[in-house]
Amino acid sequence: MTKIWVQFQHVGMEPVRSETMTNPSSAISKHKALALHLMSLQYHHLWNYFTHQCLACNRKIIGARAYEIEDDPGAAFHTKAPRDTYGHGTHVASTAAGRVVNASYYGLAAGSAKGGSPASRIAVYRVCSPDYGCTGSNILAAFDDAIADGVDVLSLSIGARAGVYLDFTNDPIALGAFHAVQHGITVVCSAGNDGPTSASVVNVAPWILTVAASTIDRVFESDIVLGGNKVIKGGGINFSDLKKSPVYPLIYAKSAKKMDADETEARNCGATTLNETLVKGKIVLCDNDNGMNSIEGKMDQVQTLGGVGAIVVDDESRVVVTTFGVSPVTVISSKDKEQIISYINSTRDPVATILPTVSVTEYKPAPVIAYFSARGPSFMTRNIIKPDIAAPGVNILAAWMGNDTTAAPKGKEPPEFNMISGTSMSCPHVSGIAATVKSQNPTWSPSAIKSAIMTTAIQINNLKAPITTDSGSIATPYDIGAGEIGTTAPLQPGLIYETTEVDYLNFLCYYGYNVSKIKSIAKSVPEDFTCPKESSIDLISTINHPSIAISSFKGKEGRTVSRTLTNVAGANEKIYAVTVDAPQGLNVKVIPDKLQFTKSGQQLSYQVTFSSILSSLKEDLFGSITWSNGKYKVRSPFAVSSENSRTVVTH
Repeated sequence: MTKIWVQFQHVGMEPVRSETMTNPSSAISKHKALALHLMSLQYHHLWNYFTHQCLACNRKIIGARAYEIEDDPGAAFHTKAPRDTYGHGTHVASTAAGRVVNASYYGLAAGSAKGGSPASRIAVYRVCSPDYGCTGSNILAAFDDAIADGVDVLSLSIGARAGVYLDFTNDPIALGAFHAVQHGITVVCSAGNDGPTSASVVNVAPWILTVAASTIDRVFESDIVLGGNKVIKGGGINFSDLKKSPVYPLIYAKSAKKMDADETEARNCGATTLNETLVKGKIVLCDNDNGMNSIEGKMDQVQTLGGVGAIVVDDESRVVVTTFGVSPVTVISSKDKEQIISYINSTRDPVATILPTVSVTEYKPAPVIAYFSARGPSFMTRNIIKPDIAAPGVNILAAWMGNDTTAAPKGKEPPEFNMISGTSMSCPHVSGIAATVKSQNPTWSPSAIKSAIMTTAIQINNLKAPITTDSGSIATPYDIGAGEIGTTAPLQPGLIYETTEVDYLNFLCYYGYNVSKIKSIAKSVPEDFTCPKESSIDLISTINHPSIAISSFKGKEGRTVSRTLTNVAGANEKIYAVTVDAPQGLNVKVIPDKLQFTKSGQQLSYQVTFSSILSSLKEDLFGSITWSNGKYKVRSPFAVSSENSRTVVTH
């Protein structure tokens, strides 16, 4: 029995109908579930196996399917059951729809935790193999089953690596998602973990809600105390029992190298590069800039030589924590390394200690876009902004599979909860909120839900300043999409952008497909549908998407696109006025500048014209258009790229 059963057991859920055990599809359609296709983008494998036989023990999970995969029968994880033997599946499922529980990781991050849609049911579809990854046939089969089961939201922490350019006709996620959206199912996908490289975002089809990852205002500090009680803030999770006073000798790994060792490898605490006599009994300062071995590898190397502990220099891992168990290991920034080196050089007998980890809340700034979060622009076309939205994906505490001794520090019982990071973690945050929006607005389409989430997103951090990336630069739509997801505003967005099925079909026309090829993608195409006579990739900008992207921009020629808004705020008269946030050098004009809605469901359109006195742009430009009536703010980001910007197109 996996631990997720325990976390969700009988907490305020109505009894599951008897059909669940005999006919899972029937039960799912009656209960309306949030379905999960799950794979770790962090490791490019997820093994999400929930026990089908145990459906009777629980009222939260109402369906679990596994698909035939040609595993090696001798493989360590060989199984054809939907049981979680890896942990990641349990983690993302509880993030999406877990009930309220008291949670912590051995006392760290203690408090009350719940998923994004705690009242939702869960149906799980295992499509991945630990040996062969996730096959397209399994992904498509799972989509078909989820559609037949009648789920409301599909959450996919799954995707190709950056640089794998799959055409829409060959991308099983894009194909399956199109079919799901045609059946009224919102599809939420991870953006990928290959950031901060430009154009690394995956799952870029416009009918998918693509999620980037951000930090939260909680960090985990394992501080270093130097001689003289100077404190350097470190990161990572350790349950060290070192003395709290700085009594342990401190050495820089470079100074502990063997005579014949390479200096770069030695200062990175590489295997066989350090002198045991110089390391024994000391805390060792290790660099981590040659990509040769992991932080855990450095820890093992130091401990093998009798070292007391390790301080690792890594700007990225300083924020995204690694768990070191009882080993005294902490991670610092390159800036703080300079202070430690200065201290070592200032005294004959440098000393230090490493303190056990503590949780720090109300950390500032937050949120910040994580370094690993994949970035736009889309490799398919610059006329759609991707990612769409950002959500928490760093050091996320959620349920973990049972009896996982590998995740337990020495001398401790296996954890009920665990902390991991990735866009796999940010995806179910959005899926849960999408399910909540759907429950409050059951007639809304996937595009309406997507619009509500995007147009109500947050752009300001807890310092009341623009949200930034890990490098400190202001996040652009290529980093954050429309912004950081809000938890309550999407329930009442005021206005929505309804992207119709015809919009998506026209997108495929503009992308370069003919009707015959489009029919191989869409589950059904209206009999009278034909591609517009004028079908160029630039016209993708005209589909009624909540964001606006203009490519191949020639400033003096200008470009005009239109958008249509639908009133979902009731029948009372509402007048919205527009405000434009445009960068220097770009002129943006909206006509009309006011929209007057008098009834629920009313649709009104506006045009946006982009122009510039510049003949061409030196870089991509970003801004936003916001409609407001004093109660609601409906914001759409825009991106304008020059004719010199290039995008990979695969067909």
